[in-house]
Amino acid sequence: MALPREITLPFTEASVRALELGEPLLLTGVIHSARDSVHKRLAGGAEPAAGLDFNNAVLYHCGPVVIRDASGRWRVTAAGPTTSSREEPYMAALISRFHLRGIIGKGGMGAATAAACREHGCVYLHAVGGAAQVLADCVEEIPAVYYLEEFGAPEAVWVMRVRRFPVIVTMDAKGNSLHQQVLDESRRQLQKLGLP
Repeated sequence: MALPREITLPFTEASVRALELGEPLLLTGVIHSARDSVHKRLAGGAEPAAGLDFNNAVLYHCGPVVIRDASGRWRVTAAGPTTSSREEPYMAALISRFHLRGIIGKGGMGAATAAACREHGCVYLHAVGGAAQVLADCVEEIPAVYYLEEFGAPEAVWVMRVRRFPVIVTMDAKGNSLHQQVLDESRRQLQKLGLP
């Protein structure tokens, strides 16, 4: 396997379109946690909270565990990915509206998201499930949080400044998906065995 490429965020459309399927990356820069509540609200046409800028952003499907340390600053203690497929009804609209450049999560996404990635220049980046502590250690700072009182901590948008955050490109900006390839190959193997 190739050594991970170090990427400093924000992405440009050109840099996203140059990424290869299966390529490991280490991200340094700002990512935003985002789950069901904010996806549903913004896909429905609502404006983001004042000060929240999703333009050209990387969204992370994650409900991090965040505490205040002795100095009163936010600190992430667990930051594992959540299953991305439940955001499929909203994702294409958000990619189009905000020109998102990256989505981080686990499990991949569907055809509508793949098409939006191809059209607008976005990639899906797989983060390793079960490594919540390792990923939390990559979060250096929480510069801001949005929707905390309204949605609660797991659904809030946490702005996370990360360093060398490990991901793999599993859906590229050309419309290719490792998740779909694995599914298609699994179906072929089942058919060979005479299984439905």
